[in-house]
Amino acid sequence: MSEAISAHNHQILSVGDGDEARDIAYMVRERAADNSGPALVWLSGYRSDMAGTKAVELDALAEQSGLASIRFDYSGHGISGGKFTDGTISRWLEEALAVILHVAPERVVLVGSSMGGWIALRLAQELARRADAPKLEGMVLIAPAPDFTSVLIEPHLTKKERASLEEKGYFEEKSEYSPEPNIYTRALIEDGRDNSVLKGIIETGCPVHILQGMKDADVPYSHAMTLVEHLPADDVVLTFVRDGDHRLSRPQDIERMLNAVKGLVHSQKA
Repeated sequence: MSEAISAHNHQILSVGDGDEARDIAYMVRERAADNSGPALVWLSGYRSDMAGTKAVELDALAEQSGLASIRFDYSGHGISGGKFTDGTISRWLEEALAVILHVAPERVVLVGSSMGGWIALRLAQELARRADAPKLEGMVLIAPAPDFTSVLIEPHLTKKERASLEEKGYFEEKSEYSPEPNIYTRALIEDGRDNSVLKGIIETGCPVHILQGMKDADVPYSHAMTLVEHLPADDVVLTFVRDGDHRLSRPQDIERMLNAVKGLVHSQKA
């Protein structure tokens, strides 16, 4: 399932100043009047957007449950402004934080896919530093890719790719999900080092449920195990999907994601 996002069903938030300003498209579903549960916040992966299958299904769960939901497109993605090649983890994190603070829910559950899992972990750190931030009540991380630039890309660069980074400031890689190649910039890789989370204990302060396919060709399942080692203070559930790929977008995968989210929401009511 996917949906077309028109000019009539999204809002725009300007993030950044001067030459760094970009228009971020976001969508908000208001919670039911009689529901005090947390808002569900969707965080997309690299080159993905808020019209993707998992984002749409999460929003549908919010509608069915009377919960609020928030989803948005990073700059250079979907219908947001800005150039994709200007994107960095810091830049996309800034946009995620800006949207959440603008909508201002009281409580949130973050649901991040692939790179969105990295953004979610960094958001947990940033939200904890702010008095005006909502309370983080749980996280569902789907094939999370924290530190992917330094752990999953840099060590495997070919001589040709390293030369392209040096000479052009980027290199291209064939994508299995799009006819257009993936582009990784020097700025993204360098900024990734500054946003590393796999360098010590990560304290999210909330329950975390990780869903990881064991046939994931992009993020090996050992990466999820490494992440768990960095979350010793949290209540962490790691679910391996033996035949699951990176996207985890099959009906049975979507059901696992929604059940994980419902489990976190219900645990807060108990």
